[in-house]
Amino acid sequence: MDLTSRVQLHTGNEMPVMGLGTWQLTTNTAETVARALELRYPMIDTSGDYGTQPGIGEGIRRHGARRSDFYLVTKVEETDDAYEATKKNLEELGLDHADLMLIHRPPSSGPGDELWRGLIRARDDGLTRDIGVSNYSSDLIDALIEATGEVPVVNQIEWSPFGHDMALKHHSDANGIVLQAYSPLTRASRLDDHRLRDIGEKHGKSPAQVLIRWNLQRGTVPLPKANRKEHLEENIDVFGFALDEDDLRTLEDLNEHYSSLGTLPYV
Repeated sequence: MDLTSRVQLHTGNEMPVMGLGTWQLTTNTAETVARALELRYPMIDTSGDYGTQPGIGEGIRRHGARRSDFYLVTKVEETDDAYEATKKNLEELGLDHADLMLIHRPPSSGPGDELWRGLIRARDDGLTRDIGVSNYSSDLIDALIEATGEVPVVNQIEWSPFGHDMALKHHSDANGIVLQAYSPLTRASRLDDHRLRDIGEKHGKSPAQVLIRWNLQRGTVPLPKANRKEHLEENIDVFGFALDEDDLRTLEDLNEHYSSLGTLPYV
């Protein structure tokens, strides 16, 4: 596995094994994205409500990246007309299509059948190659599939050794759904944990690199956020080592369903 590796989606399309998260990356967005592309980050994740899409588009243009050089994920909100919101997102980004469009979070009324149908239409019209969801439980995914017959390719959720749920991972694997991990670095709130430091010292790596590597080895797709050059470089320098089984057990024993947002919506 390396930065060029890809994950097979159930539609037959492929997705990079990791990418750049951009939530709250509203300062120097274009500069950060251009730098990430220069470092060969293969994927950028954003959303209509992040306020980062114009800057991301500028960063792409500033770097001169070809459309085939990067994979772009963005999202529609639970109150949106999903089809129209997809078009608006693409206008802000200055792109003619996304690689993956997600429902950012389920509406309070249920799984969001109409939102999903809007994304199906967007995909069928060529505005996105694939469609998925974010912050969904297995029950909500089942309800969405039952209502529409369409299985998401991705569920993007908060996921780290400190907060995850293997029952959801098993459900996703059974349905061919890839888990993307936002906030895989716990928004830096747990990076000083001595167990992370111990594993990192064993491999000559940082706690952040240990967390990213854990995701890669467990088959989830991490989306770490960074804006400093040294952190951007650090976060992709995770392919020259491997966690052993003792490391993995230690990390999974850290699980306390921790969430930087207060609660994991899928548990």
